[in-house]
Amino acid sequence: MSQSPVNPAPHPTAPREPAKDLARLDIPAGFRPLPTLGGFIASNGPLYLRHEGDSVQLGFRVERRHANPLGICHGGMLATFCDMLVPISIHRKNLEVSRRFLPTISLQIDYLDPAPLGAWVEGEAQVLRTTRSFVFAQGMVTADGEVCARVSGIFKIGPPFPDSFDATG
Repeated sequence: MSQSPVNPAPHPTAPREPAKDLARLDIPAGFRPLPTLGGFIASNGPLYLRHEGDSVQLGFRVERRHANPLGICHGGMLATFCDMLVPISIHRKNLEVSRRFLPTISLQIDYLDPAPLGAWVEGEAQVLRTTRSFVFAQGMVTADGEVCARVSGIFKIGPPFPDSFDATG
């Protein structure tokens, strides 16, 4: 008879940790939860958005489920965050493509410093150039104010979103 692991992984349908309210997560002022339509991002969030003037920022608090065994935000979570940060920024800064799907063609991420468990991760991106078919953009990501990643990406200008979908959050 085989022994069961000391800390078995929870069953996929097991309940998660109780939802934490915004005060317990210590979300910085001005950020609000980014609405999701379910799926992948709903499983990896929550993400928070702050849009003031020309500044569009996306953020999240590193929770245990985002971390690797060393208590550092997993690179895959940071990549997911970057792949949301850049297109959401494009949607809010470029009205020509604000209602268009922007599939990622290329995403380059340089991991510069770790984002430890409990850190507030925040990013901001800029549109560099928009052509008839593509948008080129870049951004910086910080963890508790220290630069932890640099991102650049190329996004295809895809079909319009359905009328019921809000891409800007």
